[in-house]
Amino acid sequence: MPAFRRALQGALIVSMLVAAALPAAAQPAPAAVVNETGSAPRGESVVAGGQVPDEATRVAVITALRNIYGAANVVDRIEVVGSVTAPANWSANVQKLLTPALKDIHRGQIGIEGTQMAVTGEVGSEALRTRIVSDMAGALNPTYTIRNGLRVPVSEQIMVDQALANRIVEFEVGSATLTPKGRGILDEMAPTLQQLTHKSVAIIGHTDNAGSRASNLALSRARADTVKGYLVNKGIDPFTLSTSGAGPDQPVASNDAAEGRSRNRRIEFRVGRN
Repeated sequence: MPAFRRALQGALIVSMLVAAALPAAAQPAPAAVVNETGSAPRGESVVAGGQVPDEATRVAVITALRNIYGAANVVDRIEVVGSVTAPANWSANVQKLLTPALKDIHRGQIGIEGTQMAVTGEVGSEALRTRIVSDMAGALNPTYTIRNGLRVPVSEQIMVDQALANRIVEFEVGSATLTPKGRGILDEMAPTLQQLTHKSVAIIGHTDNAGSRASNLALSRARADTVKGYLVNKGIDPFTLSTSGAGPDQPVASNDAAEGRSRNRRIEFRVGRN
């Protein structure tokens, strides 16, 4: 996702850590569209961030997202900055994009800075990729430019996602030791991972925000390394597996409740090409 350099124009980033897409709205002329292939992260909730000009805009954005995803699944990181001077009708244009149709995009982000917009993520077909951005353009006025970073995911990622089945690979509290349940999930995933040919798999550890960021980064990396070691012992080629730790930086739920913290403590598997 491009960096947002001009915060004074109003900037909003909505990270759909498992879904995101956009609807059509009748406008006489569409915004300009720039096509670009790309990829984005994964999860099951949304994180909204950036800087908006007033409290009313922040409340409207968060309310719309909570109506779509549920209150517990939206993380609010939006700042209200009085020095922000957004374009005319900016808040209204942003809100046009926040409908239940967002759930058509996976692993994605929508970024809006002033009248510049970018969307990344995965969709189910090439036809959907084209329609989503066309609908977005129709919902906005012609002054908006949209950079299309949507892509159709590789089938192997779908296989891995289905094997994981939205389950959490569990560890002992505060450690990188797998629980019996965590080992059981990996046992079930190993046959699917063995089927991947000419593909790499990034194993990414995540934590909640309890404790220091530094310790959480180290713990998340250690847990990813543990998963790799376990899978290698199951016969997975170690050279196809990489590990990293994101610590608390990519939550998929609010850390304010125990359920949300539990969902944030997770292992993500991302398929790429060798």
